[in-house]
Amino acid sequence: MSSYTTQQSSISENNRARILQHLYRNGVSSRAQIAKAINLTPAAITKITAKLLEHGVIEETGDMNGSKNRRSIGLNLDCAKYHVVGVKFARSLVQIAVFDLKCNRLSLTDLPTVREEHIPETVDAIRDTVRRLIDADPAIMAVGMAVPGPYLKQIGRTAVVSSMQGWRTVNLLDEFAHAFRVPTFIEQDARAGALAEYLFDPQSESDDLAYYLLGEGIGLGVIDHGRIVDGYQGAATEIGHISIDVNGRPCDCGNVGCLERYCSTPAIHDLIVEDGGLIADARELSHAESARRLFALASHNTHAATMVRSIARYVGFGCITIINAFNPHRIILGDIIAEAGQPLLDEVRRVVNQRAIPELADATEITLSQLPTDAAICGAAATAITQFLNHPSVFFDLD
Repeated sequence: MSSYTTQQSSISENNRARILQHLYRNGVSSRAQIAKAINLTPAAITKITAKLLEHGVIEETGDMNGSKNRRSIGLNLDCAKYHVVGVKFARSLVQIAVFDLKCNRLSLTDLPTVREEHIPETVDAIRDTVRRLIDADPAIMAVGMAVPGPYLKQIGRTAVVSSMQGWRTVNLLDEFAHAFRVPTFIEQDARAGALAEYLFDPQSESDDLAYYLLGEGIGLGVIDHGRIVDGYQGAATEIGHISIDVNGRPCDCGNVGCLERYCSTPAIHDLIVEDGGLIADARELSHAESARRLFALASHNTHAATMVRSIARYVGFGCITIINAFNPHRIILGDIIAEAGQPLLDEVRRVVNQRAIPELADATEITLSQLPTDAAICGAAATAITQFLNHPSVFFDLD
Protein backbone atom coordinates (compact mmCIF):
# COMPACT_ATOMS: atom_id res chain seq x y z
CA MET A 1 0.00 0.00 0.00
CA SER A 2 1.43 3.41 -0.96
CA SER A 3 2.08 6.06 1.66
CA TYR A 4 -0.66 8.22 0.08
CA THR A 5 -3.19 5.38 0.29
CA THR A 6 -2.18 4.66 3.88
CA GLN A 7 -2.60 8.32 4.78
CA GLN A 8 -6.04 8.49 3.18
CA SER A 9 -7.09 5.31 4.98
CA SER A 10 -5.95 6.83 8.27
CA ILE A 11 -7.90 10.04 7.60
CA SER A 12 -11.01 8.02 6.74
CA GLU A 13 -10.71 5.96 9.90
CA ASN A 14 -10.25 9.07 12.00
CA ASN A 15 -13.37 10.66 10.52
CA ARG A 16 -15.42 7.49 11.07
CA ALA A 17 -14.22 7.44 14.66
CA ARG A 18 -15.18 11.07 15.21
CA ILE A 19 -18.71 10.36 13.97
CA LEU A 20 -19.08 7.33 16.25
CA GLN A 21 -17.70 9.26 19.22
CA HIS A 22 -20.17 12.08 18.59
CA LEU A 23 -23.12 9.69 18.42
CA TYR A 24 -21.87 7.84 21.50
CA ARG A 25 -21.72 11.01 23.59
CA ASN A 26 -24.67 12.93 22.14
CA GLY A 27 -27.18 10.32 21.04
CA VAL A 28 -29.44 10.68 18.01
CA SER A 29 -28.15 13.41 15.69
CA SER A 30 -28.79 14.57 12.16
CA ARG A 31 -26.08 14.60 9.52
CA ALA A 32 -26.07 18.40 9.66
CA GLN A 33 -25.59 18.38 13.44
CA ILE A 34 -22.69 15.95 13.15
CA ALA A 35 -21.07 17.99 10.36
CA LYS A 36 -21.23 21.15 12.47
CA ALA A 37 -19.98 19.42 15.63
CA ILE A 38 -16.91 17.77 14.10
CA ASN A 39 -16.22 20.35 11.39
CA LEU A 40 -16.65 18.20 8.30
CA THR A 41 -18.60 19.08 5.15
CA PRO A 42 -22.15 17.72 4.80
CA ALA A 43 -21.01 15.83 1.70
CA ALA A 44 -18.25 14.10 3.65
CA ILE A 45 -20.66 13.18 6.45
CA THR A 46 -23.15 11.75 3.96
CA LYS A 47 -20.46 9.59 2.33
CA ILE A 48 -19.02 8.28 5.60
CA THR A 49 -22.36 7.59 7.27
CA ALA A 50 -23.56 5.75 4.17
CA LYS A 51 -20.76 3.24 4.66
CA LEU A 52 -21.50 2.93 8.38
CA LEU A 53 -25.20 2.38 7.62
CA GLU A 54 -24.39 -0.19 4.92
CA HIS A 55 -22.47 -2.30 7.43
CA GLY A 56 -25.04 -1.88 10.20
CA VAL A 57 -22.70 0.02 12.51
CA ILE A 58 -25.23 2.81 12.96
CA GLU A 59 -28.92 3.15 12.11
CA GLU A 60 -31.42 5.71 10.92
CA THR A 61 -34.13 6.62 13.42
CA GLY A 62 -36.59 8.50 11.23
CA ASP A 63 -37.53 12.15 10.93
CA MET A 64 -36.33 14.77 13.41
CA ASN A 65 -36.42 18.55 13.49
CA GLY A 66 -33.44 20.13 11.77
CA SER A 67 -32.29 23.72 11.62
CA LYS A 68 -34.77 26.31 10.29
CA ASN A 69 -37.57 23.75 10.82
CA ARG A 70 -36.26 21.53 8.04
CA ARG A 71 -36.92 17.82 8.35
CA SER A 72 -33.84 15.69 8.93
CA ILE A 73 -33.24 12.00 9.43
CA GLY A 74 -31.70 11.04 12.74
CA LEU A 75 -28.67 8.77 13.04
CA ASN A 76 -28.01 6.63 16.10
CA LEU A 77 -25.37 4.31 17.53
CA ASP A 78 -27.41 1.63 19.31
CA CYS A 79 -25.27 1.02 22.40
CA ALA A 80 -27.45 -1.90 23.52
CA LYS A 81 -26.79 -3.73 20.25
CA TYR A 82 -23.11 -4.38 20.99
CA HIS A 83 -21.65 -6.15 24.02
CA VAL A 84 -18.14 -6.53 25.41
CA VAL A 85 -16.56 -8.78 28.02
CA GLY A 86 -14.56 -7.10 30.79
CA VAL A 87 -12.01 -9.07 32.81
CA LYS A 88 -10.51 -7.58 35.97
CA PHE A 89 -7.32 -9.05 37.43
CA ALA A 90 -6.57 -7.92 41.00
CA ARG A 91 -4.00 -10.37 42.32
CA SER A 92 -6.27 -12.64 44.39
CA LEU A 93 -9.49 -11.47 42.71
CA VAL A 94 -10.64 -12.07 39.13
CA GLN A 95 -14.03 -10.85 37.92
CA ILE A 96 -15.55 -11.33 34.47
CA ALA A 97 -18.55 -9.32 33.32
CA VAL A 98 -20.55 -8.60 30.18
CA PHE A 99 -21.55 -5.00 29.43
CA ASP A 100 -23.24 -3.05 26.69
CA LEU A 101 -21.49 0.02 25.30
CA LYS A 102 -22.88 2.29 28.04
CA CYS A 103 -21.52 0.12 30.88
CA ASN A 104 -24.84 -1.45 31.76
CA ARG A 105 -23.74 -4.73 33.34
CA LEU A 106 -25.51 -7.76 31.92
CA SER A 107 -23.75 -10.48 33.93
CA LEU A 108 -20.96 -10.88 36.49
CA THR A 109 -18.83 -13.91 37.36
CA ASP A 110 -16.45 -14.01 40.33
CA LEU A 111 -13.78 -16.68 39.98
CA PRO A 112 -12.62 -18.45 43.18
CA THR A 113 -10.03 -16.54 45.23
CA VAL A 114 -6.68 -16.86 43.47
CA ARG A 115 -3.79 -18.52 45.31
CA GLU A 116 -0.20 -18.14 44.16
CA GLU A 117 0.15 -21.85 43.41
CA HIS A 118 -3.07 -21.94 41.37
CA ILE A 119 -2.41 -19.09 38.92
CA PRO A 120 -2.11 -21.42 35.87
CA GLU A 121 -5.52 -22.92 36.69
CA THR A 122 -6.95 -19.42 37.01
CA VAL A 123 -5.65 -18.52 33.55
CA ASP A 124 -7.37 -21.62 32.14
CA ALA A 125 -10.59 -20.72 33.99
CA ILE A 126 -10.57 -17.20 32.52
CA ARG A 127 -10.18 -18.57 29.00
CA ASP A 128 -12.94 -21.13 29.49
CA THR A 129 -15.36 -18.63 31.08
CA VAL A 130 -14.85 -15.97 28.41
CA ARG A 131 -15.28 -18.52 25.61
CA ARG A 132 -18.57 -19.70 27.12
CA LEU A 133 -19.82 -16.13 27.36
CA ILE A 134 -18.88 -15.40 23.74
CA ASP A 135 -20.50 -18.61 22.51
CA ALA A 136 -23.70 -17.75 24.39
CA ASP A 137 -23.93 -14.13 23.19
CA PRO A 138 -23.37 -13.30 19.50
CA ALA A 139 -23.56 -9.57 20.35
CA ILE A 140 -20.15 -9.74 22.08
CA MET A 141 -17.66 -8.01 19.79
CA ALA A 142 -14.54 -7.66 21.96
CA VAL A 143 -12.82 -8.56 25.21
CA GLY A 144 -11.12 -5.98 27.42
CA MET A 145 -8.78 -6.85 30.28
CA ALA A 146 -7.62 -4.67 33.17
CA VAL A 147 -4.40 -5.95 34.75
CA PRO A 148 -2.13 -4.78 37.58
CA GLY A 149 0.66 -2.39 36.66
CA PRO A 150 3.35 -1.69 35.78
CA TYR A 151 2.13 -3.52 32.67
CA LEU A 152 4.68 -3.69 29.84
CA LYS A 153 2.42 -3.45 26.80
CA GLN A 154 4.83 -4.59 24.11
CA ILE A 155 6.02 -7.57 26.14
CA GLY A 156 2.64 -8.55 27.60
CA ARG A 157 3.83 -8.97 31.17
CA THR A 158 3.38 -7.14 34.47
CA ALA A 159 6.76 -6.12 35.88
CA VAL A 160 5.76 -6.11 39.57
CA VAL A 161 2.73 -7.62 41.30
CA SER A 162 3.15 -6.87 44.99
CA SER A 163 2.03 -9.65 47.33
CA MET A 164 1.54 -12.15 44.47
CA GLN A 165 4.63 -12.25 42.28
CA GLY A 166 3.47 -15.39 40.46
CA TRP A 167 1.45 -13.20 38.08
CA ARG A 168 4.76 -11.84 36.73
CA THR A 169 5.41 -15.18 35.01
CA VAL A 170 2.17 -14.97 32.99
CA ASN A 171 2.51 -13.44 29.53
CA LEU A 172 -0.96 -12.04 28.98
CA LEU A 173 -0.50 -11.51 25.26
CA ASP A 174 0.56 -15.14 24.78
CA GLU A 175 -2.33 -16.40 26.89
CA PHE A 176 -5.18 -14.20 25.64
CA ALA A 177 -4.38 -12.10 22.55
CA HIS A 178 -5.60 -14.81 20.14
CA ALA A 179 -7.61 -16.96 22.52
CA PHE A 180 -11.07 -15.81 21.38
CA ARG A 181 -12.93 -15.28 18.13
CA VAL A 182 -13.24 -11.55 18.90
CA PRO A 183 -10.38 -9.05 19.44
CA THR A 184 -8.81 -8.78 22.90
CA PHE A 185 -7.36 -5.57 24.35
CA ILE A 186 -5.29 -5.39 27.54
CA GLU A 187 -4.69 -2.29 29.68
CA GLN A 188 -3.18 -1.46 33.06
CA ASP A 189 -6.02 -1.44 35.59
CA ALA A 190 -5.83 2.18 36.75
CA ARG A 191 -5.58 3.49 33.18
CA ALA A 192 -8.58 1.30 32.35
CA GLY A 193 -10.36 2.90 35.31
CA ALA A 194 -9.56 6.35 33.95
CA LEU A 195 -11.09 5.37 30.60
CA ALA A 196 -14.21 4.19 32.45
CA GLU A 197 -14.57 7.45 34.34
CA TYR A 198 -14.06 9.38 31.10
CA LEU A 199 -16.61 7.35 29.12
CA PHE A 200 -19.26 6.40 31.65
CA ASP A 201 -19.48 9.02 34.42
CA PRO A 202 -22.43 11.25 33.45
CA GLN A 203 -21.06 14.00 35.71
CA SER A 204 -17.67 14.08 34.00
CA GLU A 205 -17.21 16.88 31.51
CA SER A 206 -13.45 17.17 31.90
CA ASP A 207 -10.81 16.04 29.41
CA ASP A 208 -8.22 16.16 32.21
CA LEU A 209 -8.73 13.65 35.00
CA ALA A 210 -6.85 11.17 37.15
CA TYR A 211 -8.31 7.90 38.38
CA TYR A 212 -6.57 6.92 41.63
CA LEU A 213 -7.00 3.18 42.13
CA LEU A 214 -6.96 2.18 45.81
CA GLY A 215 -7.28 -1.60 46.03
CA GLU A 216 -5.01 -4.63 46.31
CA GLY A 217 -2.49 -2.36 44.63
CA ILE A 218 -2.23 1.40 44.29
CA GLY A 219 -2.41 2.67 40.73
CA LEU A 220 -3.04 5.77 38.68
CA GLY A 221 -4.52 6.46 35.27
CA VAL A 222 -4.30 9.95 33.81
CA ILE A 223 -6.23 11.42 30.89
CA ASP A 224 -4.59 14.61 29.66
CA HIS A 225 -6.56 16.68 27.13
CA GLY A 226 -8.63 13.63 26.22
CA ARG A 227 -5.66 11.27 25.75
CA ILE A 228 -4.47 8.54 28.08
CA VAL A 229 -0.91 8.92 29.40
CA ASP A 230 0.98 5.72 28.54
CA GLY A 231 4.75 6.19 28.74
CA TYR A 232 7.45 4.56 26.62
CA GLN A 233 6.71 0.96 27.69
CA GLY A 234 3.12 1.54 28.72
CA ALA A 235 4.14 1.77 32.38
CA ALA A 236 3.68 5.47 33.11
CA THR A 237 1.90 6.89 36.18
CA GLU A 238 2.94 4.06 38.54
CA ILE A 239 2.22 6.06 41.67
CA GLY A 240 2.04 2.97 43.88
CA HIS A 241 5.81 2.58 43.60
CA ILE A 242 6.75 6.18 44.36
CA SER A 243 8.51 6.27 47.72
CA ILE A 244 6.96 8.44 50.41
CA ASP A 245 9.56 7.36 53.01
CA VAL A 246 13.17 6.74 51.98
CA ASN A 247 13.68 4.75 55.21
CA GLY A 248 10.31 3.02 55.02
CA ARG A 249 8.93 -0.45 54.53
CA PRO A 250 10.55 -2.64 51.83
CA CYS A 251 8.48 -3.27 48.71
CA ASP A 252 8.47 -6.18 46.27
CA CYS A 253 9.51 -3.78 43.51
CA GLY A 254 12.92 -3.32 45.14
CA ASN A 255 12.25 0.17 46.48
CA VAL A 256 11.44 1.11 50.08
CA GLY A 257 8.66 3.24 51.48
CA CYS A 258 6.41 2.81 48.43
CA LEU A 259 2.95 4.32 48.75
CA GLU A 260 1.47 0.87 48.11
CA ARG A 261 2.99 -0.38 51.37
CA TYR A 262 0.84 2.04 53.40
CA CYS A 263 -2.66 2.28 51.92
CA SER A 264 -3.36 -0.81 49.77
CA THR A 265 -5.63 -3.57 51.08
CA PRO A 266 -2.65 -5.91 51.81
CA ALA A 267 -1.01 -3.10 53.80
CA ILE A 268 -4.25 -2.48 55.71
CA HIS A 269 -4.62 -6.20 56.36
CA ASP A 270 -1.09 -6.32 57.79
CA LEU A 271 -1.87 -3.30 59.97
CA ILE A 272 -5.01 -4.95 61.36
CA VAL A 273 -3.20 -8.22 62.07
CA GLU A 274 -0.36 -6.37 63.81
CA ASP A 275 -2.89 -4.45 65.89
CA GLY A 276 -4.22 -7.75 67.19
CA GLY A 277 -7.29 -6.67 69.13
CA LEU A 278 -9.51 -4.82 66.67
CA ILE A 279 -10.66 -7.75 64.48
CA ALA A 280 -10.20 -11.09 66.18
CA ASP A 281 -10.28 -13.30 63.07
CA ALA A 282 -8.29 -10.93 60.87
CA ARG A 283 -5.76 -13.57 59.79
CA GLU A 284 -8.53 -15.68 58.27
CA LEU A 285 -9.97 -12.81 56.21
CA SER A 286 -9.00 -11.80 52.68
CA HIS A 287 -7.36 -8.42 52.16
CA ALA A 288 -10.60 -6.92 50.88
CA GLU A 289 -12.68 -8.41 53.71
CA SER A 290 -10.33 -7.04 56.37
CA ALA A 291 -10.43 -3.53 54.88
CA ARG A 292 -14.22 -3.56 54.62
CA ARG A 293 -14.53 -4.81 58.19
CA LEU A 294 -12.34 -1.92 59.35
CA PHE A 295 -14.42 0.64 57.46
CA ALA A 296 -17.62 -0.73 59.00
CA LEU A 297 -16.13 -0.50 62.51
CA ALA A 298 -14.92 3.06 61.94
CA SER A 299 -18.47 4.43 62.14
CA HIS A 300 -18.67 3.59 65.86
CA ASN A 301 -15.17 2.59 67.03
CA THR A 302 -12.70 5.38 67.81
CA HIS A 303 -9.61 3.22 67.27
CA ALA A 304 -10.86 2.03 63.86
CA ALA A 305 -11.71 5.60 62.88
CA THR A 306 -8.18 6.68 63.78
CA MET A 307 -6.74 3.92 61.61
CA VAL A 308 -8.91 5.02 58.67
CA ARG A 309 -7.71 8.61 59.06
CA SER A 310 -4.11 7.40 59.05
CA ILE A 311 -4.72 5.42 55.86
CA ALA A 312 -6.44 8.46 54.32
CA ARG A 313 -3.41 10.64 55.06
CA TYR A 314 -1.26 8.36 52.92
CA VAL A 315 -3.88 8.48 50.17
CA GLY A 316 -3.69 12.27 50.47
CA PHE A 317 0.10 12.21 50.07
CA GLY A 318 -0.48 10.38 46.80
CA CYS A 319 -2.95 13.06 45.71
CA ILE A 320 -0.32 15.74 46.27
CA THR A 321 2.08 13.86 44.00
CA ILE A 322 -0.67 13.52 41.37
CA ILE A 323 -1.43 17.25 41.53
CA ASN A 324 2.22 18.27 41.27
CA ALA A 325 3.08 15.78 38.53
CA PHE A 326 -0.01 15.94 36.30
CA ASN A 327 -2.17 18.92 37.34
CA PRO A 328 -5.51 17.20 36.57
CA HIS A 329 -8.84 18.96 36.84
CA ARG A 330 -10.28 16.01 38.79
CA ILE A 331 -8.86 13.23 40.94
CA ILE A 332 -11.31 10.34 41.33
CA LEU A 333 -10.75 7.90 44.22
CA GLY A 334 -11.90 4.39 43.41
CA ASP A 335 -11.79 0.67 44.27
CA ILE A 336 -11.97 -0.96 47.71
CA ILE A 337 -10.33 1.74 49.86
CA ALA A 338 -12.71 4.35 48.45
CA GLU A 339 -15.49 2.39 50.16
CA ALA A 340 -14.36 4.08 53.39
CA GLY A 341 -16.46 6.93 52.03
CA GLN A 342 -16.79 10.46 53.32
CA PRO A 343 -14.38 10.15 56.30
CA LEU A 344 -11.63 9.08 53.89
CA LEU A 345 -12.47 11.85 51.43
CA ASP A 346 -12.57 14.52 54.14
CA GLU A 347 -9.11 13.58 55.45
CA VAL A 348 -7.64 13.38 51.94
CA ARG A 349 -8.94 16.87 51.15
CA ARG A 350 -7.60 18.17 54.47
CA VAL A 351 -4.10 16.82 53.73
CA VAL A 352 -4.15 18.24 50.21
CA ASN A 353 -5.30 21.68 51.39
CA GLN A 354 -2.59 21.65 54.05
CA ARG A 355 0.34 20.52 51.87
CA ALA A 356 -0.31 21.18 48.19
CA ILE A 357 0.46 24.41 46.33
CA PRO A 358 -2.68 26.46 47.02
CA GLU A 359 -3.35 27.51 43.42
CA LEU A 360 -3.13 23.87 42.29
CA ALA A 361 -5.13 22.47 45.21
CA ASP A 362 -7.89 25.04 44.68
CA ALA A 363 -8.18 24.07 41.00
CA THR A 364 -8.35 20.31 41.65
CA GLU A 365 -11.62 18.57 42.43
CA ILE A 366 -11.20 15.38 44.50
CA THR A 367 -14.19 13.01 44.54
CA LEU A 368 -15.18 9.41 45.12
CA SER A 369 -16.00 7.35 42.04
CA GLN A 370 -19.71 7.41 41.21
CA LEU A 371 -19.68 4.53 38.75
CA PRO A 372 -22.36 1.94 39.53
CA THR A 373 -19.82 -0.89 39.15
CA ASP A 374 -16.18 -1.07 40.22
CA ALA A 375 -14.19 1.18 37.87
CA ALA A 376 -11.51 -1.42 37.14
CA ILE A 377 -13.94 -3.95 35.68
CA CYS A 378 -15.87 -1.12 33.99
CA GLY A 379 -12.43 -0.05 32.78
CA ALA A 380 -11.78 -3.43 31.25
CA ALA A 381 -14.98 -2.92 29.26
CA ALA A 382 -14.01 0.69 28.51
CA THR A 383 -10.70 -0.51 27.09
CA ALA A 384 -12.57 -2.55 24.48
CA ILE A 385 -15.24 0.10 23.88
CA THR A 386 -12.59 2.79 23.33
CA GLN A 387 -11.00 0.62 20.65
CA PHE A 388 -14.39 0.21 18.97
CA LEU A 389 -15.03 3.95 18.97
CA ASN A 390 -11.50 4.85 17.84
CA HIS A 391 -10.86 2.06 15.33
CA PRO A 392 -14.18 0.83 13.88
CA SER A 393 -12.49 -0.83 10.88
CA VAL A 394 -10.97 -3.39 13.28
CA PHE A 395 -14.51 -4.66 13.80
CA PHE A 396 -16.11 -3.99 10.40
CA ASP A 397 -14.76 -4.13 6.84
CA LEU A 398 -15.19 -0.44 6.11
CA ASP A 399 -12.35 0.29 3.66
